[in-house]
Amino acid sequence: MPSDLLVFGVALSVASSVVLLRALESKGLLASVNGRIAVGWLVVEDLIMVLVLVLLPAFANLVHPQAEQTAQIPWVFSLALTLGKVAAFVALMLVVGRRVFPKLLWWVARSGSRELFNLCVIATALGVAFMASTLFDVSFALGAFFAGMMMRESEYSHRAADESLPLRDAFSVLFFVSVGMLFHPQVILDEPIKLLAVVFVVLVGKSLVASILILVMRYPLNTALTVAVSLAQIGEFSFILIGLGK
Repeated sequence: MPSDLLVFGVALSVASSVVLLRALESKGLLASVNGRIAVGWLVVEDLIMVLVLVLLPAFANLVHPQAEQTAQIPWVFSLALTLGKVAAFVALMLVVGRRVFPKLLWWVARSGSRELFNLCVIATALGVAFMASTLFDVSFALGAFFAGMMMRESEYSHRAADESLPLRDAFSVLFFVSVGMLFHPQVILDEPIKLLAVVFVVLVGKSLVASILILVMRYPLNTALTVAVSLAQIGEFSFILIGLGK
């Protein structure tokens, strides 16, 4: 169906910023101009993917009329309700979160306990993400993103980032192990042509389009090649989107 192709195409279009950051850091290119452009490109992709994850359930009523009959809610109202919930969550984070989270980190940091500070950071991130999902029907990803934005307002934001680095490494490893467990070798024998086509799109198609766009914007060739190689992958949002699409 066209809707399935659209979801699959969007899933292939996004790359992993985690993979890119590690690759650039290992090569010492993270602070370079080319590295910043590549990271900025992927950050924009992540933001768009968060919006896609928010809007996809609302658009389900449009592409599947039986869902509309079951819910008895026109897709326009469903979309408006979704956007309203997202707007309410964003407003709450900007008005309340910017005042509460920095003071909370400051208060916990005064205790002098490193363990309590780490626990506060984790509890805040997971708590906001859970609240976003439960109360506002917003994705965990968007909730965690805004939790990070609110913590950024605190003078202890750099400490929070440094203290959570081992956890980020552990979750990154767990993610890639989980992805490896999803792979079925039998697909190589059952659908070799389709598999090669998808790999070609990820490794060549995306890179070619990205490099052309960078050259059109009059950046040098080495910048175009850096961005092209950076996009020759798919990311964690790809699997989340495909799961939600199903």
